[in-house]
Amino acid sequence: MKTEHIIDISQFFSERARLSELDTYIQKARELAGEGNDVVLTGAGPVWLYLKIAHALHGKAKSLRYRSPVTGDVLIFDHSPYE
Repeated sequence: MKTEHIIDISQFFSERARLSELDTYIQKARELAGEGNDVVLTGAGPVWLYLKIAHALHGKAKSLRYRSPVTGDVLIFDHSPYE
């Protein structure tokens, strides 16, 4: 069974995301993702934050997906040699 590490971007900030806090958001996402795991990004947040976190998790996560009620799961990258 595949274990997903789900990261809800909306939990990183209270009212709105701030560029001045970007390094903190990235650090938190990297901690929550762990090393070599399947990661799902979800929750309300600005596109720039999703893009920066996705970039920061490349090479750290085995796979990365975006999940929303509208799109379902969208594969961003998958570096698993078995799938």
